[in-house]
This record gives sequence, structure tokens and C-alpha cells, in this order.
Amino acid sequence: MNARQLIGLVLLTLMWGLNWPVMKLGLREWSPLWFRAITMGGGAVVLLLYYWRQGLPLLPRGAAQWRSVIVLGLPNVLGWHGLSIIGVDHLPAGRAAILGFTMPVFTVLLAVLFYGERFTARLALAVTAVLIAIALLLWHEVHALAGSPVGIVWMQGAAFCWALGTVWMQRARLTLAPETLVIWMLGLSSIALLLLAWTIEPAPQWHFSSTTAGVLLWSILLNYGAAQVIWFAMARALPASTSAMSITAVPIVGILGSMLIGEWPSWQDGLAIVCVVIAISAVLLRRP
Repeated sequence: MNARQLIGLVLLTLMWGLNWPVMKLGLREWSPLWFRAITMGGGAVVLLLYYWRQGLPLLPRGAAQWRSVIVLGLPNVLGWHGLSIIGVDHLPAGRAAILGFTMPVFTVLLAVLFYGERFTARLALAVTAVLIAIALLLWHEVHALAGSPVGIVWMQGAAFCWALGTVWMQRARLTLAPETLVIWMLGLSSIALLLLAWTIEPAPQWHFSSTTAGVLLWSILLNYGAAQVIWFAMARALPASTSAMSITAVPIVGILGSMLIGEWPSWQDGLAIVCVVIAISAVLLRRP
């Protein structure tokens, strides 16, 4: 990596990791689905304007491209982002980050079960490590009442959706630009979440604190805006192992960042993050 790419990798990891405690701050005044729908929709608009100025084709053409947007958007965006924000509402932010980033292990397991990939010793290690991590966090939730055990179910459902979407994405025959795909997946999913929020959650108070205003700007401009732009630029230029290292570091940043909002990790959190890092490394960091 050159210096610019290294800076991009560091910024991406920090933005994705710190976004977990940032979301927790936002949920102090907003309900989960309203928060996600508004920030996701705003991020889609930011990306649309940015890539429109870059001259990219931004409108899917034909039934096949629209089908890709809908089919891939259901698990990758609606499932992952919708379920994870509910999980964050039930759990400390760092703990939710640990559980969310068990996704790579689910991805490999789905490939083994449904696409004929081989079950290796590395995968067995990863599955064992993830199960230990989940058991540690569930034990803490039940005994310490620091959150809610049902939050673990929400986060594992979110991780499974993300994994399923990743498997489908890897095998999809896409004919539209990835930037276009993401913009429309975010836009349509935000509309679906907005309708769901309108139905089951009370309307938000639009007179919110300066902290919440900062959280909304962070989520729209950085989490759904700048982070996506950096990710697309790096994905074209760097090998997959580099992005794997970034994914490994995100839950660690999430745990550390949660201390800034007063959520101090327990020893179960510490052991769980070690287990998850081992699991991610086992499935993503290939031997030369």
C-alpha cells in the first residue's frame, strides 16, 4: 500500500468501528427503525450526488438489473442494517459490534453447506471460536443484565443476513456498476424501513439535541457517505486480504470506542473479541 491507501484503510476502520457507539448515542433520542431509515436514506442521496458529479451511470436498466438491486438488497442492506440497529438498541455497542462481525464465519459456512466448498480445519477453528464468543456474551447478558439476551438473537440474525448477501453477491452476474447497486439498495431499503417505522414506532421528535444532530450528520456523511467512497476506491486497488484485516480491526475499535460513551467492557467481552478475531483471521487471511 502507498501512503494514501494506508490512510484510507485507517480512516475506514475508524469510521466503521466508531459507528457502533455513535449509533448507540443516536438511539438515546430516536427509535431504531426511524434512525436507520433517515440516515440510510440521507446517505443514499449523498452518494447519488457524489457519483453523479463523477459521471457514473446511476440508473439501473432493464428487469435484470432491477432484480439484482432487489434480491441483493434484501439481505445485504435491509436485513443487515435493519436487524443490527435493533440489536444495538438492546445491547452495549461494543458487544453488538463483536456479534455483527461474526459474519465471515457464517459466509464460509453457507458456502460449505450450499455451494460445495470444503470444510477445513481452519473453518472448524473459526466456528468453535465464534461459538465460544457467543456463549461468553450470552452468559454475561443473562447474569449481569447489562443488556438483553434477545439482542444477541437480533445481531446474529443480522450477521446471517449479511453473510447470505455476501454469498449471493459473490456469485451474482452483475451488469451494473457497484456504486449504482449500493445507492439503489440503500435507497429502496430506506423506504422499506421508513414504512415499517411509520407503522410500528412512534414518530421521532424533530427537536433533538446537538449530540443527536451530530450523530445524524456522522451517519449520513461519514458512515453511509465517505466510508462507502473509500471502500469502493480501495476494493479496486487492494487485495482481498487487506480488506480482511480491516474487518478484523472494526470490532476492536467498536469495543474501545464504546468506552467514550461510558460502556466499559467486561472480561467476557475481552475474551469474546479475541475469539472473533481468531475466527475472522482463520477464514479470511489465507496462507500464501
